[in-house]
Amino acid sequence: MTTPIVDFVRHYRDSGARRLHMPGHKGKTRLGPEVLDITEIDGADVLYAPRGIIRESEENAARLFGSRRTVYSCEGSSLCIRAMLFLTAQAAREQGRVPVIAAGRNAHKVFILAAALLNLEVRWLWGHRSVLSCPVTAAEVEACLLSGDVTAVYLTSPDYLGNTVDIAAIAAVCHRHGALLLVDNAHGAYLKFLAPSRHPLDHGADLCCDSAHKTLPVLTGGAYLHLSQNAPAWLADRMDAAMELFASTSPSWLILQSLDMVNALLAGDYPACIRQTASRLDALKTRLSWDTLGDEPLKLCIRPKGRGYTGTELAALLKRQHIFCEFADPDFLVLMVTPETAADDLDAVERTLSEIPPRSPIETAPPVLGSPEPALTAHEALFAPCEWLPVGQCLGRVLAAPTVSCPPAVPIVVSGERMDEKALALLHYYGIERCLAVKEQTGD
Repeated sequence: MTTPIVDFVRHYRDSGARRLHMPGHKGKTRLGPEVLDITEIDGADVLYAPRGIIRESEENAARLFGSRRTVYSCEGSSLCIRAMLFLTAQAAREQGRVPVIAAGRNAHKVFILAAALLNLEVRWLWGHRSVLSCPVTAAEVEACLLSGDVTAVYLTSPDYLGNTVDIAAIAAVCHRHGALLLVDNAHGAYLKFLAPSRHPLDHGADLCCDSAHKTLPVLTGGAYLHLSQNAPAWLADRMDAAMELFASTSPSWLILQSLDMVNALLAGDYPACIRQTASRLDALKTRLSWDTLGDEPLKLCIRPKGRGYTGTELAALLKRQHIFCEFADPDFLVLMVTPETAADDLDAVERTLSEIPPRSPIETAPPVLGSPEPALTAHEALFAPCEWLPVGQCLGRVLAAPTVSCPPAVPIVVSGERMDEKALALLHYYGIERCLAVKEQTGD
């Protein structure tokens, strides 16, 4: 498979060009990659108006993923999520409908903020309640769609603990009710290359974002926005404009080259390497005496309290052996694996975990997740006068903007919701010390 972006940049590097254009480093090496870092010069194409090498590369990616159209992001899935919501709003209004999105509560903070900025109504799907997981079912989606006014469904799968939902069943429900299905597949770009494919596009998703950098050998920030073959065709012509609405006008050409190069890898033997790695990790999971969870093939998610450790304690023990985890909190530890993970890295993980002696189980569980009462729309709350308050002073106050970074997890409170005792207990449990609250109106 061709690599037009990589080829162009390398030719430019070797051409002896005098760089009287951005970037300011002019190709002079201080860190190392500057010589390959360019801007949108003549011949290099424009990311969100592609006619040349970028368009060719994106078409290569579309063939690999089986999409109607694939667009590159140099700003991760965060940019793609914003664009998906904008496209969804456009699709609803094309039909003369008000956009209403039913969303799994384990939505990334970017979804919450983008919905607020676009002033979209969100109906939350809670699944079985947990702070880090939200296994929404087709039955729950159908019950929500029976209202008749929901125009799209938004799911996060896989979640941060490696759980996936039944995309095929939910897609069938969505399409029966005339709703688009959007999937945040940030953690699952590699799912396309399993046998059989577990990628959302192959199970009925209409729009889908993948963070290529999370599970493929792509530089941080590289991501895809995919449009399904079965989605409304006219959306393909709106994707660039939707991305450009939120994107930087200075994309990283280092990231673009890595997205371009991975096409050649995925067209070769890399999918076989993905499958071999998944098999290796699955075998390791069966040998471990730790409690694991999740069905995602390239994540090792551990629930360590049964052996007497918190996730943060376990992460510290692994770090002493130079093993750095993806995520840890009081209840869970997450390790992410790809074909780039060396065999001796996995051996070190297994050896270290096997040498940690069991202790008395920890019985402490996180406080129960509640259903905070909405007091304002997210849009109203985000733009309202606000103030930082210690969590202890937030009882009954309305959250203005999310105050913690949010992986694909279940936010304790979202913008516009009133913070109750259950919310405060969870905020304390996770070490959140203050929140941005809407200012209360005072009388004259």
